[in-house]
Amino acid sequence: MTIRTRLTLTYAALFTVGGSALVLAMTTALYHEIFRPLPASAIPGSLDPDHDNFVGLSDQIRDAAASRLLVIALLLLTVVVALSTLVGWWVAGRLLRPIAEITAAARKATDATLHERLRLSGPSDELRELGDTFDEMLERLDRAFGAQRRFVANASHELRTPLALTRAAVEVTLAKPVVTEAQWRTMAADVADATGSAQRLIAALLVLARSERGATDLVEDDLADVAAEALDQVAGRVRVRGLRLETDLVSTPLLANIALLGIAVSNLLENAVRYNSAGGLLRVTAAPTGDGAARLTVVNDGPALRPDHVEKLFEPFNRGDRTRRRSGPRDLPDGTGLGLSIVRAVARAHSGSATATARTEGGLSVTLRLPADAGRDTPP
Repeated sequence: MTIRTRLTLTYAALFTVGGSALVLAMTTALYHEIFRPLPASAIPGSLDPDHDNFVGLSDQIRDAAASRLLVIALLLLTVVVALSTLVGWWVAGRLLRPIAEITAAARKATDATLHERLRLSGPSDELRELGDTFDEMLERLDRAFGAQRRFVANASHELRTPLALTRAAVEVTLAKPVVTEAQWRTMAADVADATGSAQRLIAALLVLARSERGATDLVEDDLADVAAEALDQVAGRVRVRGLRLETDLVSTPLLANIALLGIAVSNLLENAVRYNSAGGLLRVTAAPTGDGAARLTVVNDGPALRPDHVEKLFEPFNRGDRTRRRSGPRDLPDGTGLGLSIVRAVARAHSGSATATARTEGGLSVTLRLPADAGRDTPP
């Protein structure tokens, strides 16, 4: 049975029980009042000969009246129960109409109709709250589907670019009637660069997918040690670009997935080197906070950024004002546009956060903040 039918039957059953109890109580009270014995003071001392006949007739009239009253009460109860059932059916339909609208919206909801909202009217009750919650869920799904569509489109474009470059390099070389060794080497270098770009992009996508599932395989380590290892990886590029390196790495124990954390810290430093000015500042600090968290801050020089555009840098495949082509030195590979997205995804997987602020003198300051026991109470 539908919930409307169950509610109607519940109303009818409750009314029937209540009405029956009322009729029974009323009839019982009536019998007690009618057949209540007379007090001794009301009984005459001597009875006339017709007294017994009068009492018997009176008893018959009272019995008939009580029986008639009971029949009429039961008939009225039946009519009232029938009417209450109809009214209960109508009232239940009115009360459940918002649920029917929510059900209809859920049935027709697709990725093309997630922008539609119920916007239920009426009093602020539980059903209105349910409708508002459903609208909020649709809004979250709409944003998630939109982000997924953009991500798939951008990923397809990014993967298509190195493949197109590889194919173009091979076809151009093969189209020449005579190919010299230098041309073969040039083609091989172009293919190697394009393949490396595709490989880095695929690796970044895999890391991003792993971090979305949450942090697992947690071990105790030191954020300062992770930052120091990442600095060793970019030390050569720092020297080539003549960057002014400043470090302040204080021992910062934490519980985390070291593989994911290492990738996040490496991405932070890679971005700080790639988008830095020649001879600019690179400052890396790691220290515990006063509220039981671990904090890593990476500061770099570079072009001035608008504060309202900083948050967009955490979106997948967003490189700010940089073009998709290589603009830095030859030793710096093209970025995938997923660096800061991975940093934020890893931070969220550890119940932490990643934020950035634009520096007035140019460049960016990015802060990775993780609970010292990141993920200890978070299910995988």
